[in-house]
Amino acid sequence: MTDALKRLSDEGVAIWLDDLSRKRITSGNLAELIDQSHVVGVTTNPSIFQKAISSGDGYEQQLTDLAARKVTVEEALRMITTADVRDAADILRPVFDATDGQDGRVSIEVDPRLAHNTTATVAEAKQLAWLVDRPNTLIKIPATKAGLPAITEVIGRGISVNVTLIFSLERYRAVMDAYLAGLEKAKAAGLDLSKIHSVASFFVSRVDTEIDKRLDAIGSDEAKAAKGKSALANARLAYEAYEEVFSSDRWAALDKAQANKQRPLWASTGVKDPALKDTLYVDELVAPNTVNTMPEATLDAVADHGEITGDTVTGGYDQARADLDAVKKLGISYDDVVQVLEDEGVEKFEASWNDLLKSTEAELSRLAPSEG
Repeated sequence: MTDALKRLSDEGVAIWLDDLSRKRITSGNLAELIDQSHVVGVTTNPSIFQKAISSGDGYEQQLTDLAARKVTVEEALRMITTADVRDAADILRPVFDATDGQDGRVSIEVDPRLAHNTTATVAEAKQLAWLVDRPNTLIKIPATKAGLPAITEVIGRGISVNVTLIFSLERYRAVMDAYLAGLEKAKAAGLDLSKIHSVASFFVSRVDTEIDKRLDAIGSDEAKAAKGKSALANARLAYEAYEEVFSSDRWAALDKAQANKQRPLWASTGVKDPALKDTLYVDELVAPNTVNTMPEATLDAVADHGEITGDTVTGGYDQARADLDAVKKLGISYDDVVQVLEDEGVEKFEASWNDLLKSTEAELSRLAPSEG
C-alpha cells in the first residue's frame, strides 16, 4: 500500500487526530497511531469528551473516587478531562521534543458556556493550563468576538492557544491580528516567544453542509453546479490570508524575536455528503505549514485511498474566489452563512457540555457511597 499519510506529512501537513478517550490511551491505540499512522497531535472538544465519557469505558474508578470526595459535577468533569489530556500529552511528548514544540500537542477547550465572556475565558484558560501542567498543551478558545481579546491576553501570558470555530475570512484575519497582538504583549513582558505556539482552526465541511443545503433549495442547474466547492474555496482563501499576514512587516519584527507562525489547522474534515469523496478535505487542502485534524474514519480513508499530489492550495486562489462569487450570485449571503455556522458551533459544543454535565452528575449520584 502506498503511504498516503507519509506523503501528506512530507508535504508539510501535520496529521492530528480529532478524537480522544481513556480507552484510546490505555489500550495503546494512540501510541500505535503515532507510531504507524504519522499522527503528531490530538484535538478534543466538548462533543468528543461527551462521547468518550458517556461510553463509560475506563472512567468508573475515577468517578467512584470523585463521588466519594463529593466534588461538584464541574470539578469532576475537569478532573476527568484534564487527566485524559495530560496522559495523551505524555504519550506525545517525544514528538513535541523532536519537533521543537511545534507538534506533539494536545488541545483542550475552555468551557463552551463562556464563549461570549472574555474575562471568564481568560481565567478558564489559565486554570486549564495550570491543571494539565504540560508544556505540550494547547488551550482552545473560540473565535467569537469575545474570544478575540481573550486570545491576545492568553498568548500575552505565554500560554499556547488553539483558536477554534473559525468560519469566515474576516474573522480569521481578526484571529491572526489577536495572535500577533498577544505576541507583542508577551515580547514587551520579556517572555521567550519561541516557546509560544498557536494554531487557527478553520472549519471546513460545515461550510459545504450549510451552503449546499441552500443551493438545493434553489434547485437550478447553476445551483447544482456550485455544490461541494464552497468549503475548499473558503479554506484556500484563508491560506492566502495566512501567507499575506505572515509575510508582513509586523510579522518580520516578531520573527526576529523567534516567534512562531500561527499555523492554519483544517478542522471538521470528515466529509458529511456521501456524494463527495470521503478524503476530499484532505487531498484538496495540502499546503506547507498546515495541520489537518481528522476523525479516525477520515484518517483510515486517507491511508487507504487518499490521493496526495502535492500542494493543492496555493495555485487556486482565483478559482476559489470565482467559486464563492458563483454562490453569491445565486443570492446566498456569505456573511449570513458564516454567522449561522458560528452560532450553531457554539450552541452544539454548549449542548454537548450540558449533556456531559448531566450524565456525569448521574454517574456521581449512582456511585456515591451510602451514608454511615
